[in-house]
Amino acid sequence: MVFVMKASRAAATGKLVVVIDDDALVLEATESLLRSWGFRVVTGESYSAAMARLREIGERPDLIICDYRLSEGPTGLDAIAMLRHLFEIPALLISADGSLPQSDDGAYRLLHKPVNVEAFRALVDASVVQR
Repeated sequence: MVFVMKASRAAATGKLVVVIDDDALVLEATESLLRSWGFRVVTGESYSAAMARLREIGERPDLIICDYRLSEGPTGLDAIAMLRHLFEIPALLISADGSLPQSDDGAYRLLHKPVNVEAFRALVDASVVQR
């Protein structure tokens, strides 16, 4: 089991993750955490801001991590749908809304706040390694 975990984490290193959250502190903390795990990160406080940054670097992300409630533009569900239409990549939706259901079509994995760091890491690793 330990070998499998180490192998998946090694495979995840260097993958590009796009993070969308309108809370600057959460965005910064998530970016810092992902970078400490070896990921490259593009952030945006909205779908539009994240897309502008992705266009700047001209790379395809390997994973989307998005908050459900965004103060500007579409919801996290909409942002994920638009990004997945362009890139067909796995997504994690984070929400404090306990009534949100898990995706029926596998479009995203749902994490409820407060997010457990170990569970978050396991889902991030599993999402990027599956690609």
